[in-house]
Amino acid sequence: MRLGYIDQMKAVAILFMVEVHTAAILPPEGITVGHPAAFVAAAFGGMAAPLFVTVSGWGMHRGAKKRFADGLNSSAWINWVLPRVVILTACQFLVNFLLAIDRGGRFEWHTPGVLTLIAIAAVFAPLISRFTSKQLIVIFSLLALTPLLLGEYNGSELSWASRVDSAGIGEWSHRLLVNGTYPVFPWLAFSILGAIIAEFENDFETRKNIMAIGGIIFLISIGLSFTSGKVWALTEGDAILTFFPATTFFIFITAMFVLIANELLLRNSKNGLIDLSVLEASGRLTLTIYVLHFAILGVAAEYMMDQPLLSVPEAFIVTFAHTLIWIPVANLHQRYCPKVSLEELLRRVSN
Repeated sequence: MRLGYIDQMKAVAILFMVEVHTAAILPPEGITVGHPAAFVAAAFGGMAAPLFVTVSGWGMHRGAKKRFADGLNSSAWINWVLPRVVILTACQFLVNFLLAIDRGGRFEWHTPGVLTLIAIAAVFAPLISRFTSKQLIVIFSLLALTPLLLGEYNGSELSWASRVDSAGIGEWSHRLLVNGTYPVFPWLAFSILGAIIAEFENDFETRKNIMAIGGIIFLISIGLSFTSGKVWALTEGDAILTFFPATTFFIFITAMFVLIANELLLRNSKNGLIDLSVLEASGRLTLTIYVLHFAILGVAAEYMMDQPLLSVPEAFIVTFAHTLIWIPVANLHQRYCPKVSLEELLRRVSN
């Protein structure tokens, strides 16, 4: 049985993804890092990928617990994992091609990204499904601390061009594991967070305690920013929270906000304060929308290579139109052709 509030959370994740990618490909003229509009876009962007990976982890954990309830059978593991790894990796390479850096995009064809991260998470999902809830919290915490352990090896000095490129399988493995755009260490923590949410679905006290710890870490990060004179948050650079690479503070604090989002949507589903069911169709098509929106942005990026930057109003209208259009498109899809999607393909080949 599908849970409506989880589909809503998935929808929020993919719509945030669309918004931040569109804003990155079609930046308005005259907007600097310190501009309020840039801050708002970065705030959405900072939550997009953590939400996306978390809800993917939630789904895989639920699926793995059901499939492997009687134990870890090797053939069942391969049959469940292999299609996911193949399809997700193929979609990652397709996305890279659609938004190729030599056509105004952001990626090399071989760049590891969020989909290869989720593919790795799928490999470990059957094993993770066997851990207790307390063990999952420990694993999440250890993964969140890996940026501190990695130090300079997390790629903090890499430019964007270097972060999305690699020379040979060795360097590509480094990008996949420790210093790419979404490396396993520490980003796998968000997939584990999805498993934690699934495990504590009916345990509000534990969820509240975890959020409280996140709140304390949030306040500590603010204090450190004031006392050290460092900027609190940047996409990349010298700050307490950075996205590229993800810092320990970033992992813990965005995890807190993911849990808050989950709590708000869960409570809303129980109280019925706001009808958000219109979002659920988008939440059922996250992978499909992820790939298709990059196809559109790839065309836009190539076209804009020889064009002046958009004005602020133009960029705002285009960005939010491209973001919101997926809501009615997804609802029409679910009404008229629900079996035509990457999700349905994945469901068919992995059963």
